[in-house]
Amino acid sequence: MPTATSDRLANLRSQMEKYQVDVFLAPSEDAHQSEYIADCDKRRHWISGFTGSAGFAIVTSTEAALFTDGRYFLQASQQLDDNWTLMKQGLPGVPTWQEYLVKYLPSGSRIGIDPTLINAVDAHQLIVQLEPLGSSLVSIDNLIDLAWGKDRPEPPKNKVFVQPVEFTGKTVQDKLSELRSHIKSRKAYGTVVSALDEIAWLFNLRGSDIECNPVFFSYAIVDENEAILYLDLDKVTDEVRSSLGSSVTTKPYNQFFADLKGLKLDGRKVLVNSKTSLAVEVAVGETNVLEERSFITDCKAIKTKEELQGMRDCHLRDGAALVQYFAWLENKLLAGETLSEVEAADRLEQFRSVQDRYVGLSFATISSTGSNGAIIHYKPEPETCKIIDPNNIYLCDSGGQYKDGTTDVTRTFHFKTPSSYEKRCFTRVLQGHIAIDEAVFPKGTTGYLLDPFARQYLWKDGLNFLHGTGHGVGSFLNVHEGPHGIGIRPHFNDTALAAGMTVTDEPGYYEDGKFGIRIENVLLVKDVETPNNFGNRGYLGFEHVTIVPIGLNLIDVALLSPSEIKWVNAYHKECREKLAPLVRGDELAAAWLEKETIPL
Repeated sequence: MPTATSDRLANLRSQMEKYQVDVFLAPSEDAHQSEYIADCDKRRHWISGFTGSAGFAIVTSTEAALFTDGRYFLQASQQLDDNWTLMKQGLPGVPTWQEYLVKYLPSGSRIGIDPTLINAVDAHQLIVQLEPLGSSLVSIDNLIDLAWGKDRPEPPKNKVFVQPVEFTGKTVQDKLSELRSHIKSRKAYGTVVSALDEIAWLFNLRGSDIECNPVFFSYAIVDENEAILYLDLDKVTDEVRSSLGSSVTTKPYNQFFADLKGLKLDGRKVLVNSKTSLAVEVAVGETNVLEERSFITDCKAIKTKEELQGMRDCHLRDGAALVQYFAWLENKLLAGETLSEVEAADRLEQFRSVQDRYVGLSFATISSTGSNGAIIHYKPEPETCKIIDPNNIYLCDSGGQYKDGTTDVTRTFHFKTPSSYEKRCFTRVLQGHIAIDEAVFPKGTTGYLLDPFARQYLWKDGLNFLHGTGHGVGSFLNVHEGPHGIGIRPHFNDTALAAGMTVTDEPGYYEDGKFGIRIENVLLVKDVETPNNFGNRGYLGFEHVTIVPIGLNLIDVALLSPSEIKWVNAYHKECREKLAPLVRGDELAAAWLEKETIPL
């Protein structure tokens, strides 16, 4: 695995001197806001060694600092070498990366940034803060690319393919018509689309340019008369051309910015959202853009009936694969066989790969034993991973991409005898999980308001977890998608949950150096009937579509209320009834399923 070295930083600083900048920024996102990125775009990883999805690197002539949040404190401390300073954002006295640039750098600093890798909103806020100091934000070529040189991987060349209407529920023409109605209502010229999952959704296409995310490098411009999709034309098949028909024009990817600069706007604005890059705004002209919530993201978040059914169906097949896996793993470990975290993760992928409509993983499997489970986004590597110890807690967070949906499920097991403390922690997490699953709430409620439901039982024991409680999940798209979610961050208060949305339910608890616990299901938001309807608002609840047993021997039944025991028994009855027919040919899995769904 690449790690930060003095040579790499020296090469970057040489480029900084050549381009006359005092600082260079390496953001956590690529140009299209994808959590996973292609190998050619892993710039922050290459320069720092840190592989987490959230992190912002700042390099000066004398310092290199990596800013990240609580999910990655432990991971970053292990991956960064002595060239780097870890900035644990959110802890008292630790500045944000923006505060660092404003308060900790000399006045008059020239701060270099690739304008395709910072959104215009963040850029303008930073420019305003820097101006009184005489410092400036300088748009330049990506200096890490120049430092990386000939060793930088080539961009992927994989073909794009069609996502059929039987799974999407809407044609490309339907989606373009809805988008154009919105453009017309805003009296705008058109809109720029740069988020890759939005483009894939809008044009009913999928790709494989980015690990685990079925998307492809592209941009799009849609106006009242034309929809232009910019991509590597070598990736376009006859099937794709036929699917797009006359509704969409395809052009080379590298023509996008030139076309933006040449738009004939006739005094009208171009719609962009808050995540649109500074480079797009500069090309269109700052006075020619109108920022708004992403209409496409809002539409994509409300799944069609076909997409909802696809989520139900793929989670059942995924659940069968997980039952086979956990049965196999427990049997091997109790027989005294030695298995590494990576070997186990690879076997899980094999069980998934034979399921109908399977395409690939939805993220790198978190297969973690003991203390590695406390690394919230841990990814086992062959050279450094542990041997799974059946005397320790095992946490497995994994998911699959299927043609009819995307899965994300976490289960925590102990294959021998857990301690009373481990059982208490697990049960507190389970109680929070149940509280979210059973929640009923008025329409207009956000995930920000629901988040305490998941933490209240942990709080009773003085415990907590440093990640969100839930995120949206794509339909054969990115496993993390917005705009909604369940969590304590303010942006989770921006979008109310609505019927048709997907969201995960994943409270956890982690003790550094000891263990990690997380229980995660995917939920569908649905309308519910209540005895009353105060304020005529209507009420919502959840339907869980993840069907996988929860570790019985980790439950401290004495902590559960009668209603919580009823929930566990009902959930396990559902698992047994729905999964037994799917694992009938696997005696080991069938026996494990029966054992793990015995009523409390």
